[in-house]
Amino acid sequence: MKLRHLTTSIMAIGLFFMVACKSKPKDSEIMTTVSTAVQSTPGVTANVKEGVVTLSGTVSTEEEKTSAEKAAKSVKDVKSVVNNITVTPPPPPAPVAVTADDSLKTAVADVVKDFPGVKVDVKDGVLTVTGEEKADRWKTLKMALDALHPKKVDAKGLKVK
Repeated sequence: MKLRHLTTSIMAIGLFFMVACKSKPKDSEIMTTVSTAVQSTPGVTANVKEGVVTLSGTVSTEEEKTSAEKAAKSVKDVKSVVNNITVTPPPPPAPVAVTADDSLKTAVADVVKDFPGVKVDVKDGVLTVTGEEKADRWKTLKMALDALHPKKVDAKGLKVK
């Protein structure tokens, strides 16, 4: 009976040592697996210390950052993930070129809307008037166009009735 207890005790102790001596996963093994998992996200690198993965690098979107973190967390034996990846802000929009003619065109359109038989083109600050208009209405139109301070008002194409 004592022999049976002794044998059982020795087997239990042996089993305990086998479980206790089971090797922990090496950081280098985890590193290899994590590197493979995050390789689909360019610009991201990983370091592993005691099972903790630290991600670093630069990506262009928040989705890429999140994807790399999820990939690292999915690796077996990873205890936690520190995500130090930065997201590059998008470039500023290209400036819109506004010419002096743009504001003049807008002002001319406001003036000409009351003169349906007249068309005015704006180029390099010169107003070219075409169409037909009565003499008294032409004077009113001419004063309104001059008030916009163009370089010149060219009315050669206008027929005055």
